[in-house]
Amino acid sequence: MLFPIIRKNKKLAAKRNPAFDTNRFAKFLIYFMIAYFAALLIFMGVMLPMAFEESFPTMEPYHVLNKNLIYILLADVLLRIMAEPPISQELKPYLLLPVKKNVLINSFLLQKGTSSYNFLWFFFFVPFAFITIIKFYGFLGIFTYLIGIWLLIILNAYWFTFCKILYDEHQFLIIVPVIAYALITFLEFGIPGNHISMFTMNLGEKFIEGNVIYYLIVLLGILFMFWLCGTMQLHYLYDEISKKQDSKIKHVSQYKFLDKYGLVGDYMRLELKLYTRNKTAKKQFVSAFIFMLIFVFGLAFSNVYDGQGMQSYISFYTFCVLGVMMLGQVMCYEGNYIDGLMSRKESIYTLLRAKYYINCLFVIIPFVVMLVPVYKDKMPFIGPVAYALFTMGFVFALLLQLAVYNNRTLPLNASIMKSNKANSPVQMVITLSAFLIPFLVDIFLKTILGQNGAFIIESVVGLGFIITHRFWIKNIYNRLMKRRYQNMEGFRATR
Repeated sequence: MLFPIIRKNKKLAAKRNPAFDTNRFAKFLIYFMIAYFAALLIFMGVMLPMAFEESFPTMEPYHVLNKNLIYILLADVLLRIMAEPPISQELKPYLLLPVKKNVLINSFLLQKGTSSYNFLWFFFFVPFAFITIIKFYGFLGIFTYLIGIWLLIILNAYWFTFCKILYDEHQFLIIVPVIAYALITFLEFGIPGNHISMFTMNLGEKFIEGNVIYYLIVLLGILFMFWLCGTMQLHYLYDEISKKQDSKIKHVSQYKFLDKYGLVGDYMRLELKLYTRNKTAKKQFVSAFIFMLIFVFGLAFSNVYDGQGMQSYISFYTFCVLGVMMLGQVMCYEGNYIDGLMSRKESIYTLLRAKYYINCLFVIIPFVVMLVPVYKDKMPFIGPVAYALFTMGFVFALLLQLAVYNNRTLPLNASIMKSNKANSPVQMVITLSAFLIPFLVDIFLKTILGQNGAFIIESVVGLGFIITHRFWIKNIYNRLMKRRYQNMEGFRATR
């Protein structure tokens, strides 16, 4: 009976969330994106068979698709990163109940395997199978093929859960899936014979033929990953609730070099401790840093992003992602102790200045990283300088406007995905604008003035915002003070 009770509780928890009624725009946007993605999958499922027939006349379209199943499974993992919270976060409300921990964990793992999300890719596979498989194997071939694909997606779901458990325990353990995918890449491209694509092609063929042995192999893989995820989650769960680590004395940095900056230095110290001691903020920073490195090295060592549009987007993404991750939630973490901040005159103004200075210092990280493409002659040195100045000026000024409108408290130690469920329409629009506006401005200026002219204009605009930062931060502070009671009510209601 535990399984249906947990499903019911999850639905009730979503409905009772304070943001459920007030965040209709976000829910509409999510449903729209799901419908759009489903329609896109159906379109691809109808059009790809014809494209495969023209590009690979000696092969059947389903053979071509089966050779590339590994890429679909990788795309499924990337989607789950954005959509699924960790099991440990969902387990916490049930830990005090008189239920065995392993039974509780197994119930949540079973929900992962039976989730309706695992059928999302059927919007693609069903039309593709009806066009390509039915003429050779009939409806039975379609049915057996879809059953095999469904089992592969469930196996992929448990593989993602395994990687997520490792990452939640220690971020360095992300090296495990990285090594796994690097090994797959080596077997596919480093050794003659394309072993991975040939294996997936034969596996898909056996699914169509209804070969029971291959179903059993995938089922054994599912059972093994189910057991492995349950065992690891139980182990880490006991480590988390154990009191053995409470007696350890850890070194706590006081950041004494900030003492000479007075009250602003105190708030800068508070910001640094926010991102080094709190789970949510720390993981956001690390995640942004990892994605930043992936895109920069892709820009530096690959020819895929050599086009002017892609180079501009990747460059601005590199500089903006850290700021968007941290300033996109400005004042949301402070909602946990907003009453104390409001009790002192102009403490919010000082806090906003400290946030701006800290994020400007963090721009040094992408600037240094972007020197790699400069070294590889992918862009001139003035490029990272212009991107850095424009980010510190215009982009950060845009993101700090959210201090006026953000009024929902984010827990300091919840998961990233669970924390972000309270995004407001204004927050989503400004965050999206922080990525798109610099890119569009860069493309426009390069088209009109050329590359060097665009970099000069962006540098001048960025410097203008940087020099006048006290004036526009003061303006943000004054507008925030006019809404302070409305915002404080929202912070208190969402704690």
